Amino acid sequence: MESLVNRDINRDKWFFCKSPNPKASIRLFCLPFAGGGASVFRSWTDNLDDTIEIRALQLPGRESRYHEPFTNDLRLLIPEIVNALLEFQDKPYAFFGYSLGSLLAFEVCRELRKRNKELPVHLFIGALSAPQNPRVHPAFGSLDDESFIKKIEEYYQPQDPAWDILELRELMLPVLKNDITLVDNYIYQEDEPLPLPIDVFAGDGDIAVPVQSTLNWSVQTSVEMNHHIFKGGHFFMDQALCQIQQIVSDTLKQKF
Repeated sequence: MESLVNRDINRDKWFFCKSPNPKASIRLFCLPFAGGGASVFRSWTDNLDDTIEIRALQLPGRESRYHEPFTNDLRLLIPEIVNALLEFQDKPYAFFGYSLGSLLAFEVCRELRKRNKELPVHLFIGALSAPQNPRVHPAFGSLDDESFIKKIEEYYQPQDPAWDILELRELMLPVLKNDITLVDNYIYQEDEPLPLPIDVFAGDGDIAVPVQSTLNWSVQTSVEMNHHIFKGGHFFMDQALCQIQQIVSDTLKQKF
């Protein structure tokens, strides 16, 4: 039988928490964009209401899990995320996903429903077209590095200063190519709408995820969808972070 210590290590490995808050009323699980790790959300604990505990998804192959092999098949990855998540069933929770993280959050919700497990009370989706939509651009995760970089810059316009430093960009490429391949290989399976509210965040200049493509998230909820548009491209969160955090915090505070 798996020991409690091993279970704690496994869940904390998947969901990093900068500031554990046992007194929190709700947990917010944050799932990062392609190429990103848990550190993307390092500032969130300081800027959200203190009734919310922040835990950020750490996928294999990056940051604290650098030496672990990548997983580029969602059919294998989603059950692993869910298994770790099931160790956090002692209080209500919500998801905030961004780009790839939004897709993971959505599919985790559907896997939880299949297993008849407790669903999140709210789903926050950032920078992702509705999953049932046709692809906005062709798959490119398998391209050679030079062609891949051109596509990333064309569609996603990365703003991380490290992207402009050749040595750092080369370190980022394996993670990014793996994550883009996850999206490339995704096949949407039709199912009933989720019985939980969804807030969708979109950038008015996002080439990879045009605003119009995010409106159809309304099909994926049987409750309600709220749609928020911000100035900027795919990484509009960088400029609108405080506004997004305020919406998330206010929405979750209203529930408890």
